[in-house]
Amino acid sequence: MSSDSDDSLPPQGRFTRLRKLAGLSVQVGAEALKSGAKRMAGQAPELMGRGTAEKLVATLGEMKGAAMKLGQAISMDPDLATPEVRQVLARLQNQAPAMSYAQVVQVVREELGAPPEALFREFTPEAFAAASLGQVHRAVLKDGQPVAVKVQYPGIARSMLHDMENLGMVVKTVSKTSRLLDGTAYFQEFRDELMLELDYRREASLAQGFKRSVARLPDLYVPTVIQELSAERVLTLELLPGQTLKDWGTTNPSPEDRFRVARQLIRATYGPFFCAGEIHADPHPGNYMVMPDGRLGLLDFGSVKRFSPRFVDVNRRMFALSLEHEMPDILELCREVGFTVELPGPEAAGLLSEVLHIAGRPLRATPYDYATCTVSRDLRNHFSSNATRFLKVKPPPEAVMFFRSTGGLNLNLRMVGASGDFRGAFLEVAALPSA
Repeated sequence: MSSDSDDSLPPQGRFTRLRKLAGLSVQVGAEALKSGAKRMAGQAPELMGRGTAEKLVATLGEMKGAAMKLGQAISMDPDLATPEVRQVLARLQNQAPAMSYAQVVQVVREELGAPPEALFREFTPEAFAAASLGQVHRAVLKDGQPVAVKVQYPGIARSMLHDMENLGMVVKTVSKTSRLLDGTAYFQEFRDELMLELDYRREASLAQGFKRSVARLPDLYVPTVIQELSAERVLTLELLPGQTLKDWGTTNPSPEDRFRVARQLIRATYGPFFCAGEIHADPHPGNYMVMPDGRLGLLDFGSVKRFSPRFVDVNRRMFALSLEHEMPDILELCREVGFTVELPGPEAAGLLSEVLHIAGRPLRATPYDYATCTVSRDLRNHFSSNATRFLKVKPPPEAVMFFRSTGGLNLNLRMVGASGDFRGAFLEVAALPSA
């Protein structure tokens, strides 16, 4: 990494960023047309080639911010590309181009009042993880404790704002064409949550709260915040040993280890939700550490989402009924949690019951094999084949981050590829008492 170059900082300017995304969309669109032509010719289509994937990684990795978060989400879905291409896309999870050490020193000095060398016994100039909003450096405190120091990219707040302005323009234009296509409330929820992630003081507070939320789950671990070395754009946390979920998955773990980690992922998602009404809403594999002592470490707390008591209560009841093999009055529960429904009752109930039936497969079957799980693909097909009708069934805005988290959980479980008594794991979290 060069010590005097800042070429890897996110490009600035609303129209500069829009132009980069527009150029990328042309290439991805051409790839989609090629895939469609293969499908019509009876050939097995590849949804994305390696060349397009490399272009995607280079462009989104350079842009960072919201654009890179989109790339991270794409990289998690096994139905979008071959294993080789997914391996390329996975670099977006924690291997974005790093900023120069000179920039790191500048941010640390501005936020903490002194350069890293004066604040830490040791500070490694090279980042060991670089992601959408900042990069992470290994360091050692004056008392010898190893820590991870996350330093925000200079200018990323402005870049995020420009991305949101560009996306907001699209949402506004689409919403004007039809009331059914009005996604303003969902965009506002997504925008607000992403922009809040820029404040590392808030993330420090959320990390401390999340540590309390998982305290009753001893197989999970949240690192301790080092408050005196944290600020708005610098966050210092206890350094967790182990491998990220992504790296651990390449080590050919045993079936027993796969099941253990898969169970922990379920507990890490639903445990805090049922116990404390909050959820980790950025579930890409770089945010989980498989630790040597058998625990699962959790990372990156800027996207922790807190829900209304009503939302948690209704979802708990729906979850419990599914585990009891009872089909709940899905339409009534959805209305209770804040859905608006503009379809005849029986028609809406049929659509929603099929969603619950597909999503609830792992809750009903014992054993269940996540290596062959098709829940995400089947839900996508159900939504796409009933798209016009689903436009008339709208969830509450707070559901956006819930779906982001639970959808990511399913993709992570498929990646881990475990088989076993997952119904038992879901029964465990359903039985957890609320705070």
